[in-house]
Amino acid sequence: MKLLAGVVRPYAWGSRTALAELRGTPSPSAHPEAELWFGAHPASPARICDEEGPRDLLSLIESDPLGQLGAETTEKFGPRLPYLLKILAAQEPLSLQAHPSLEQAIAGFEREEAAGLAMDDPERNYRDPSHKPELVVAITEFDALAGFRDPQDTVALLQELAVPVLDPYLGMLAEQPDENGLRALFTTWLTLPESVIGGLVPEVLDGAVRVLSDGDSRFTLELRSLLELGNAYPGDPGVLASLLLNRIHLQPGECLYLSAGNLHAYLHGTAVELMANSDNVLRGGLTPKHIDVPELLRVLDFHPVTLAQLMSQTHTLGAERVYLTPASEFRLSRVELDGTGLHAPQSISFDMPGPQVLAVISGRIVVEAVGGESIHAGPGDAVWLADSDPDVIVRADSTNAVFFRAIVPDI
Repeated sequence: MKLLAGVVRPYAWGSRTALAELRGTPSPSAHPEAELWFGAHPASPARICDEEGPRDLLSLIESDPLGQLGAETTEKFGPRLPYLLKILAAQEPLSLQAHPSLEQAIAGFEREEAAGLAMDDPERNYRDPSHKPELVVAITEFDALAGFRDPQDTVALLQELAVPVLDPYLGMLAEQPDENGLRALFTTWLTLPESVIGGLVPEVLDGAVRVLSDGDSRFTLELRSLLELGNAYPGDPGVLASLLLNRIHLQPGECLYLSAGNLHAYLHGTAVELMANSDNVLRGGLTPKHIDVPELLRVLDFHPVTLAQLMSQTHTLGAERVYLTPASEFRLSRVELDGTGLHAPQSISFDMPGPQVLAVISGRIVVEAVGGESIHAGPGDAVWLADSDPDVIVRADSTNAVFFRAIVPDI
């Protein structure tokens, strides 16, 4: 068992308060704090807090992969932790993006390696040969765009805007309200000349203002997001693309599971994010970073999806609420304990094997190895449980304690 300190990633879209207040550091922070990483990704491995001197989780795993990960995980995924656990705090919208399938990632990585693209080349799409399914569970209310909406609903939205310059594009989808029409319209918008986009977006925003001023629209959230994105990225085709996606509002504890090819953008809020340990991102807009339209189109899944299809099913057993996904690299659960035992169990037992990360969101916990040591952890801390560690009992060390548990399933 090891106490972990997460590493803050200071992206511009991050919050100056959410992660600082979680960790009990001065708030507002000096710079935006976007993500807190509790993993073994080479870019920002979590730090180990013990008396053996400065180390990180990546070096610990590299020094003893079988002991830390176990034989089954190592055989299945190689000598690396197959998942990455984060706490994400979005004050401003993230880029519009999608992730490749495993086959696409392998082919893309080999293609860019053969072309001699440096790993830090800003035009590189594939930094590893892995896919990146991801699960997001809201800690606060959390807003996102994800998955292509039913085309009939998008036609209704575009009709409600009543912007004449949109009519040719509206016709494309109205005449073919399926994944082919979505592909055609999305491709057209992303490849319009900057001069055309520069004139089209302001008129669409004006239309949104008119509709919202009337105060009677079923697309209020979509239009407010459109205005927010348009004000931030006035010449970006991703503003128009946002009109094609489901606008989602999650309550704390609700979740989204995003498989390969799902176009999405997180807008605002704090959440736990668990994903395959990959850094492959293909962007479609709302960013100054590299956008490779042909490669993005190769990856995207244009089949419409509903909110019900995007939200994971859950299974609750005592204090543990498990979020069920098809991902082979990870499984996430939320655990709530009550130090008084009045409203929730005071403790929970976890069996090995397999590498596990317990990330504390609120309150304090004590992790006790059966017949051995114990570790105390509070908000913003995490505990690493290696495959070779004994079974543990986790107890609430405060009236209420909430933590998330990441494991490798089926080992």
